[in-house]
Amino acid sequence: MGASSRPRPALGEHPAPSPGYRTFVDLAARVGQAISGHHNQNYVMPVTPAMAKPLGREVGTSVTVRIRRADTLPVVIRTWQNEQEILSAIRGTLPYVPEVLARGHGFAVHSYVEGVPLSSVCGNGKPVDSLLVQELARLLAGMALVRRNGLPPLPPVWPRNDMDSQGFLRTLTHLADQQVRDPNWPSFGGLFVALGIPEDALLRLAERIPVMARRPYSLLHADLHRDNLILSYAGDRPPVCVDWELATYGDPLHDLATHLVRMRYPAHQFPEVVEAWAGAMREVRPNAVNGLGKDLRHYLAFERAQSVYPDVMRAARSLEESFTQNRLDEATEEVRRALEEAAEPLRLGSVPGEKEVERALFRWLAARAGESGAGRSLRARAFAWQPDRRLEQPADFPDSAVRDALALEGAAPASRVFKGTAHLNSVVRVSGFDRPVVVRRKLPEEYRRERSVLSEHAVLRAIEEAFVPVAAPRALALGVSYPEDHFAIHTYVGPDDIGHPPNHPVNGLLPHEADGLVDQLRALTRVDYGQLDPLAGTRGFYRWLKDQLVLLVAELPERSQRLARHLGLPDADRLDQILSRHTVSDRRPSLLHGDLNPWNLVRRDDAFALTIIDWEMALVGDPLYDLVRHMHLTPTRPEIRDRMFRRWERRLPSEYTRDWQKDWQVYRLVEIVRSAYIDLDRIVTGASLDAPNVQRAVDSYAMTLAAATGSLGLPTRSTANPRLARALV
Repeated sequence: MGASSRPRPALGEHPAPSPGYRTFVDLAARVGQAISGHHNQNYVMPVTPAMAKPLGREVGTSVTVRIRRADTLPVVIRTWQNEQEILSAIRGTLPYVPEVLARGHGFAVHSYVEGVPLSSVCGNGKPVDSLLVQELARLLAGMALVRRNGLPPLPPVWPRNDMDSQGFLRTLTHLADQQVRDPNWPSFGGLFVALGIPEDALLRLAERIPVMARRPYSLLHADLHRDNLILSYAGDRPPVCVDWELATYGDPLHDLATHLVRMRYPAHQFPEVVEAWAGAMREVRPNAVNGLGKDLRHYLAFERAQSVYPDVMRAARSLEESFTQNRLDEATEEVRRALEEAAEPLRLGSVPGEKEVERALFRWLAARAGESGAGRSLRARAFAWQPDRRLEQPADFPDSAVRDALALEGAAPASRVFKGTAHLNSVVRVSGFDRPVVVRRKLPEEYRRERSVLSEHAVLRAIEEAFVPVAAPRALALGVSYPEDHFAIHTYVGPDDIGHPPNHPVNGLLPHEADGLVDQLRALTRVDYGQLDPLAGTRGFYRWLKDQLVLLVAELPERSQRLARHLGLPDADRLDQILSRHTVSDRRPSLLHGDLNPWNLVRRDDAFALTIIDWEMALVGDPLYDLVRHMHLTPTRPEIRDRMFRRWERRLPSEYTRDWQKDWQVYRLVEIVRSAYIDLDRIVTGASLDAPNVQRAVDSYAMTLAAATGSLGLPTRSTANPRLARALV
């Protein structure tokens, strides 16, 4: 523990021994019995003759020397920095807690609590004896008896009202963001983004904390798990709680929640523990159980949400200490479990699958591996790659540049990592290449309902070779790296300062941007699509588009189909009948982007106005469809829509635009209906909910559903509300 500037209480403490105290700590590390902890290295050792008088203990008496770990990550919320002040305040109220015998810079000496940790006789996941549960409940309740005026001063951010439960939980959430997430973000932020955890996840959680019942604040241990509970050998005293450095002062429900989660009780024992706690607390402070049934879930959600940060970081750091495939498998499982528990409170959407987690951890580790020994072997494995011969590598981006990009990828900070619906993108600068590049990894477990038709790298190379005025990335490399991880490398389009995110027109296009996009759609008509799709133009585009949508609906999971029927959406056969009533005129085909949503458009300061990215949904077909789908996916004011249609009709030859006035509403119908099914499926499955375009679509689902059923001429059911899907599944 760090030394305090406050005068030390006389009761129960002694000044640090003057003769060679560093020698004493070294002796503890050498001859003491080591008991590892997350934040301290603890050594149990007998008092030597030289230390007996300064410590006030007889020779041979056991003491615990606690030495703060120098390499410990900041992964906990601390209300007070000095554990000794806490122990001094509670010793008169809570019996048997350790006594502070001496302290100095980075260490402390405590009286030794005889006994055995509960974890050594009853491991995590095992049920705890009912009598012991009752004793633990009384231990938690007894903390309410500690007087507030004896505790150290609280930080200025603390709620002023000592019964403000909502304020306390919001304060905890902000502290978790400030003390745990923020200081670790430079080293781990890229990994968290790759795993689907955005930078503001905790802040958004704080905003969602509801009003709760008022409960009187009390002292909380805040870390009461099996390692911190000492049982006596003879059973002549109740369990003793040690390790008070994370203690705090606030809503007692927080202590119950952390105890429930960190004790790893089996699920069936949760009600027993809650009932025992409520009974013990009613005897001491009845108001502390106000709103227990309603509010405990909010503290459980917070505990699971904030735990994802230390759990992921510890798993990643463990790979630095010892990397083997078995250890990587274990770390992957630990991270998966933490993500699954945090997914609901942090609203993460779908949890990354095993392969995605494993690859993210491996890339993070490889980017930090040293140049010698095991590190050299790891780097050699990580940065070797097998080229995909379908893409000829350009002369200005050789094999060495690819290896450099792979080496830098795992160390990219969070501000340069972007996760979409199907790809993880990491932006890096490669020596010798004049522009930043983006390493694109296809997410292994991501299944996109809308199928790709053309290969993205082939489309980008066709645009590049056509020398048309279309602002699109260059495809630089395509291949596979360890472990069977497919990637592509493109030029990066965005701000020159790659520390700032790209600027997307999420609220719609400005007039000059609308003009620039139409001009680029016109330029796409000059790209030779024959090598991309030799059969283009031989089939009716609308009929093909309709058949693809019907097939998509038919292949939805049964849960999604069942809920769609409940909400009034037709099944695949009925949808086919309805859409087959419509026809559109044949127009000359051209290369289409296929997914011109705002996040696939990047603002730029030149005549192009916008760069078009993410071409994986490109296809060959009716150019009117690309324009209409863009207007469906992007907020488009009527005046901008009219401006784009007028410019489009004026700039493109008539064989691309004829009869557009009567046909554009048919394509609009198709896109409205498509969104109704796809967004519903995302709500049911949780797929891609962390992507901003998906989140916005899901949030407006009630309007999408009403528009779809209305356009199809079907009645809207009264049960169709924006959150019904979540409630039903």
